Amino acid sequence: MAKQQDGTTLFTRRELLSRAARGAAALSILSPWTDSAQALLAAPVADPCRTRESFDFGWRFTRGDPASAQQPGFDDSAWRELDLPHDWSIEGPYGESEPASGPGGYLPTGIGWYRKRFDVPVPDRSRLAVLEFDGVYQNSEVWINGHSLGRRPYGFVPFAYELTPYLRYGAENVVAVRVDNSRQTNCRWYSGSGIYRHTWLLRTDPLRVAYWGTFVTTPQVSAERAIVRVEATVTNGRADGAPCTLATRLLDSSGAAVAEQESHRRLAPGESCLFAQELVVARPSLWSVDDPHLYTVRCQIHDGESAADEYDTRVGIRSAVFDVDRGFLLNDQPVKLRGVCLHQEAGCVGSAVPERVWERRLQLLRQMGCNAIRAAHNPFAAEFLDLCDRMGFLVMNEAFDEWRDAKEQIRDGYHLYFDEWHQRDLENFIHRDRNHPSVVIWSAGNEVPEQSDPNGVATLRGLLQIFHTEDPTRPVTVACDRIASEPLSNRVRPEFLAELDVVGYNYVDRWRGRADLYYSVDRAAFPRRRFIGTESDGIGGIRGDYRGLLPMQGADPAPWFHIPSNLRLDVEELWKFVSLHDYVSGDFMWTGIDYLGEARWPMKGAPAGALDTCGFPKDCYYFYQSQWTASPMVHLFPHWNWRGSEGHVIPVTCYTNCDTVELFVNGKSWGVKGYEFPRAGMEGTYGNYPPRARELRTTGNLHLSWDVPYEPGTLRAVGRKGGKAVVVSEVSTTGEPFAVHLSTDRKSLTSDRLDVAHVRVEVHDAQGRIVPDADSEISFSIEGEGRLIGVDNGDPMSHESYRATQRRAFHGLCIILVQSTAHSGNIRIGASSPGLQAATLLLTSA
Repeated sequence: MAKQQDGTTLFTRRELLSRAARGAAALSILSPWTDSAQALLAAPVADPCRTRESFDFGWRFTRGDPASAQQPGFDDSAWRELDLPHDWSIEGPYGESEPASGPGGYLPTGIGWYRKRFDVPVPDRSRLAVLEFDGVYQNSEVWINGHSLGRRPYGFVPFAYELTPYLRYGAENVVAVRVDNSRQTNCRWYSGSGIYRHTWLLRTDPLRVAYWGTFVTTPQVSAERAIVRVEATVTNGRADGAPCTLATRLLDSSGAAVAEQESHRRLAPGESCLFAQELVVARPSLWSVDDPHLYTVRCQIHDGESAADEYDTRVGIRSAVFDVDRGFLLNDQPVKLRGVCLHQEAGCVGSAVPERVWERRLQLLRQMGCNAIRAAHNPFAAEFLDLCDRMGFLVMNEAFDEWRDAKEQIRDGYHLYFDEWHQRDLENFIHRDRNHPSVVIWSAGNEVPEQSDPNGVATLRGLLQIFHTEDPTRPVTVACDRIASEPLSNRVRPEFLAELDVVGYNYVDRWRGRADLYYSVDRAAFPRRRFIGTESDGIGGIRGDYRGLLPMQGADPAPWFHIPSNLRLDVEELWKFVSLHDYVSGDFMWTGIDYLGEARWPMKGAPAGALDTCGFPKDCYYFYQSQWTASPMVHLFPHWNWRGSEGHVIPVTCYTNCDTVELFVNGKSWGVKGYEFPRAGMEGTYGNYPPRARELRTTGNLHLSWDVPYEPGTLRAVGRKGGKAVVVSEVSTTGEPFAVHLSTDRKSLTSDRLDVAHVRVEVHDAQGRIVPDADSEISFSIEGEGRLIGVDNGDPMSHESYRATQRRAFHGLCIILVQSTAHSGNIRIGASSPGLQAATLLLTSA
């Protein structure tokens, strides 16, 4: 919350939800609502302020498809009471025969209904009312007081309906929503089911800024001066004509106005007008990855007598260019996109992801050195992009995974709805997201079959026309996986690639000589092409799983799943190329975080991430950290608990950004090793090498390794820079499990029914060390003003319920997510396991 100089208050999306949870009306909003039909009333406005209130709380829900559930008088007293967002699929149980099968993570889908009762005060009769849904998966239909407002098949886009003509003022109103996710399969990854994003009730004067009615661009940007262009669509829904003054101010982070302008026009009844204004800003604070400064564009509408509307848009002043030779430029400075692909779900909470969960995940990715996110392969929730704006992430914003042509396994996907719905869905997507400074490029699709279809270029041109019409400031790509594929009949068509502003490569190293040559083949053939790696292999793997280091004992639970032994080398070599060649804007590796779906039983998800579903880093996390960050770091693996394998040689691997690392085993040195990347040549005079080039270099890889015969004890790695020890890492053989240990990312929560604490659960030995092979079953209790919303351990083959009060540790770890209630007080968390010392943790909520 920020207090402005004019005395008004600006609320974040999260703060609006908090106020709603506490029963207070929201005073100001960050994003617009919906363009509506002409208002029929011309009565004076009871309250001139636009309001946007959370509609998330106090719903009823049932699985199944009861008849007449849309009728106001339907008896829903036996239905379950809950708050939104809600994903019923994540509640389970898992089943190998579930219709969603591997793409849906073997979780249930089906049909569900939601109902909510609410009152509308009589003075609001003169205002417009709109119900907005940030996302419903999928095939939703919405009723108000028994009247159908419409349906929406695509589950990833926001939409809204005007309620005004059908409301009962001073009486009870009933909203009913039917959600049909029964037609399977319809998505290649876990989608969730239900009203899984936020809902909002908006009220405004009929004379107002239209639905997502501002478009803010920065056509000129420098450190000395910037021009901020504001296009605002104003609609007069009153019965009479009205004089309209649009007063626009640009507010800095303190609320001070740094530029302002007014425009005047008289609007006829039902008329919409596009106002265009340019604000000049001296010495602007530019939005960047390291300093994501945000401004607020405040548009106020006056009708000659009073303020009719006030509408805020968060923006950042920045330039973003994809250059043929220099790659991606942010504020005219080269920035290599160190990117990861992400799906929208978050492990144990499914697709109904609290904002704090995403915030923690993004913080962990930032600590890894990531600066870019590809939102794969669909529009994400609005608050995700709000976080990217505030935290300085660069976003590739992707619209679709399917166009007209179906994909393998997906019988009931978006291809069934594309012709009827793609323009409306795409326009909603662009209008909602085009003011986000974090969004630097659009993606029209992912691995669409149309790329090699003779008719596909026509579909692409139609989509590009929509993108370029609604946002002419950003380039558009498509993630293409057939650029050099074989047979030739399956290869992407040249005319398809020629239409793209930036050509997106999925798995550039997949075919023939490109395994070494990468982008250089096409750089030589198409010197004016702009390149970006939209998707590339990550190292991935199951956290803590070191099968393959020693001969397998017992049956392999997933014999089809094995990470190729050379994948790490492939990833390292690709990153060398990308980082050294400026014309490649960057790379998005698959994936930043493990996700549900795209699985084969008994797996329920894909362990492709650098983080597991709990957000616990895997070993590969530290590879990226070693390449993408400068603070000295050393990471050793595997663990050193190999009882019964004494004398067997185990490769010990190290990721580091130090010049050299010396490994000690039980105090004995196993040698100093180092790598140099990029390698330094002579400078100034022949034979003169910079100091780093004189350091010991033992490998051309981006990791170090030692072959060590196993003996219990301690591995100790000493990292040196410039000959000085700067960081030490140790891995020790632990004792047997002795105690449960709890820690949390935050000890104080906001009592808003939204805030979340991530409680890390560790199995310790008697010396307080994590036991890396512990699988103890741990039971949890929560007392006070908190509730358990999820438990997880990161095991992609665990079929335990995410809603249970117990969980097996996986390689010594698991996690519980605790959400606050609407009341202040303490939250006491207990954890116990048979034979282990129990643990407690006290949180506060205020």
